[in-house]
Amino acid sequence: MRTRVNLPGRMMRRILSGRWVLIGLLAVVLALPCAASAQNDVNLSTEPPATALPGAATVGSMGPHVAELTGNDVYIRSGPGTNFYHCGKLYQGDRVQVVKTEHGWTCIVPPPGCFSWIPMQYVSINLDNPTMGIVTGDDVKVYAGSDYVEPMHSTSKQVSLNRRATVKLLSEEKDDYYKIAPPEGAYLWVSSQFVQSVQSPVRVQPVEVEAPVPQPGVTEPQPAGQSDLLDTYYSLSKLVKAEQAKPIDEQNYEELKKKLQELSENKEAGKAARYAEFTLKQVERFELACTVAKEIELQSKELEKVTEQIDEARTTRLAQIENLGKFAVIGKLASSSVYGSGQMKRYRVLDDSGKTVCYIEPSGAAAATDLSQLIGKKVGIVGKIRPHEATARALVEFTEVVAIEGDDPS
Repeated sequence: MRTRVNLPGRMMRRILSGRWVLIGLLAVVLALPCAASAQNDVNLSTEPPATALPGAATVGSMGPHVAELTGNDVYIRSGPGTNFYHCGKLYQGDRVQVVKTEHGWTCIVPPPGCFSWIPMQYVSINLDNPTMGIVTGDDVKVYAGSDYVEPMHSTSKQVSLNRRATVKLLSEEKDDYYKIAPPEGAYLWVSSQFVQSVQSPVRVQPVEVEAPVPQPGVTEPQPAGQSDLLDTYYSLSKLVKAEQAKPIDEQNYEELKKKLQELSENKEAGKAARYAEFTLKQVERFELACTVAKEIELQSKELEKVTEQIDEARTTRLAQIENLGKFAVIGKLASSSVYGSGQMKRYRVLDDSGKTVCYIEPSGAAAATDLSQLIGKKVGIVGKIRPHEATARALVEFTEVVAIEGDDPS
């Protein structure tokens, strides 16, 4: 048997009211982790917006527009999520150019102070404008830069550039990368909960990439004193070009390097310091080329000198070799204490320095030849040459000895 209980209306309302309170408390508890997670991308001191941010919910439908930051220390990230590395911070009141929104993240044009990295091997510096680089390859990737992440670990690709595209160099290189101004299409991200639209949709202006070639008197307004320093740089740049036009052995950059070094180290010089730094690196390359060229020239001269010495020695040697003609040997005749077989008288032939060239002894009918009158004179020996082991010299068995002092041996 079932018992039906009739509760008064007032009691029923109390029970229902209590249930709604419990449901409300449960919803608050469940929402706390989400709120904590949302705070991860901002400093704990950040105050959340006092009211709902309709701009964050409707940005996607508005298209490109200008928005304002509603929190402090809001991270700028390399991609749409907290797992991407941060590239700087924004503060309450800062304005950004919004491109689009995706899943609670806002894509923005990089604000001032942000930068990108590009591999050095694919960039050639324009000598006429050291702040401009020219891309030398195709599909060259540009990565989001951060002061807290090394270039080689900056893996968030922003855009790819092709050959002949230009980039604005920011006078710093690191780990084979150039720091550059973010080129067109290189965007960054911030959490949409701290972004509120302040203007109707506007056309987003891309970041300037190609820096105009600076000319004296046509530059953008500079702080006091910097204009004169720019003029100083232009004068030094002209002197560098004039020096480079000289023959290699006449080029001297020492004084120019000192002045460029001073200008590059001047903290008040602004652009002039950056230009001087780039030109200084170019001058170092010019000097290296000069050193190599001079070394090659010096080696060429040394080789030429050695070749001349060899040619002179060869000519001298050929001049010393007389035309022997019919003679086996020519030289000064001298007596010898060495006798041949059977007490046969032997003689020596000396060269111009008095050294023994060979021994000679008569052969056949020449045995009766009296050579006493030719001792000390220059003679030509007709005969056959054979080695003489006893003296370790040559021995000529002569059939004729001819005095040739003052005569042409031919």
